[in-house]
Amino acid sequence: MSIEEYALELRAALHQYPNFPKEGVLFEDFLPIFRSPQLFHKLIEAFKLHLISAFPDVKIDYIVGLESRGFLFGPTLALAIGAGFVPVRKAGKLPGSVMQAKYTKEYSDDVFELQVDAIPEGSNVVIIDDIIATGGSAAAAGDLVLQSKAKILEFAFVMELSFLKGRDKLQAPVFTLLSGQQEGLRK
Repeated sequence: MSIEEYALELRAALHQYPNFPKEGVLFEDFLPIFRSPQLFHKLIEAFKLHLISAFPDVKIDYIVGLESRGFLFGPTLALAIGAGFVPVRKAGKLPGSVMQAKYTKEYSDDVFELQVDAIPEGSNVVIIDDIIATGGSAAAAGDLVLQSKAKILEFAFVMELSFLKGRDKLQAPVFTLLSGQQEGLRK
């Protein structure tokens, strides 16, 4: 199957919830993909196909997954391509020495952390998460990878809320598997 064929089937499995978590938001839930081993496999295969074609002559050393939904498929993708998996977590969740990067959410600020020795200098990294909206959390993860003196090859997402222009904040190219929402709900 092609990436486009995988994407079509995966998109059909999503559930939409209008006005969640607040009025005017159309929440697209990708968790139904994980209820089906066949769909989960197709999600991983689609990302794997993309990475193989995007970086044919580059060894991807690490997949960096953002808390928490990047943890759902990041480790499986890392295993599928022969890379390590490194989690970026919210403050206070990782032991040992950590680096920090702050980011702004809709109503507050938050902090991401990465263990200091998690990614060796010069490593090739792909940062992955379920969705890119405003880009704040992904940019913070990018800052942490750059603090490690590693190279961000790409940011990869299942979906994108393109009307929020989050990709404009990121430090490397962006791949989105499923076409995202062009705008929010109209009131």
